[in-house]
Amino acid sequence: MSEREKMMNGELYNPADNELVINRLHAKSLCLKYNSLPLTAISEKREILRKLLAKYGNNSHIEPNFFCDYGYNIEFEGFVYINHNSVFLDCAKIKIGNNTFIGPNCGFYTAEHPIKVQDRIKGLEIARPITIGEEVWIGGGVNILAGVTIGDRTVIGAGSVVTHDIPSDCVAVGNPCRVIKKIEN
Repeated sequence: MSEREKMMNGELYNPADNELVINRLHAKSLCLKYNSLPLTAISEKREILRKLLAKYGNNSHIEPNFFCDYGYNIEFEGFVYINHNSVFLDCAKIKIGNNTFIGPNCGFYTAEHPIKVQDRIKGLEIARPITIGEEVWIGGGVNILAGVTIGDRTVIGAGSVVTHDIPSDCVAVGNPCRVIKKIEN
């Protein structure tokens, strides 16, 4: 099994593998190009995102600066708005639902380093997916960790660190992020 297949299957993998290094360099060069284009270059920016991301809704918008590891693990369902300075460490799938708004300076981190020191000093990693539901609002400066699912219509307060699943229809805040109230629709 290749290191990329291990990465995609949630197994320990070596991120220094040549194929993965080439994939990251390609994604980072597309991000650099995207971030350097003028704001008025809308069609060129969309073309880069179509090349970079696994799935990209045409009406979605990503403010610069946008950074990701691979791009091919990021999927937008419909309209997604991402504000400035986002970081997507997409070693596993990051799926974001329709009509979701993401504040500035947010991070989505699917990669983890092993707890066992022997594996960690070998440079190995493991990755778990992140899933964001529909009509979610993620405030500025939020970090979402590997393996997290956030339910539909949920609001994540600014500065939160989301370490575990958050259900639909609620407001959640803090470090670690926790539900503080339900939203009645």
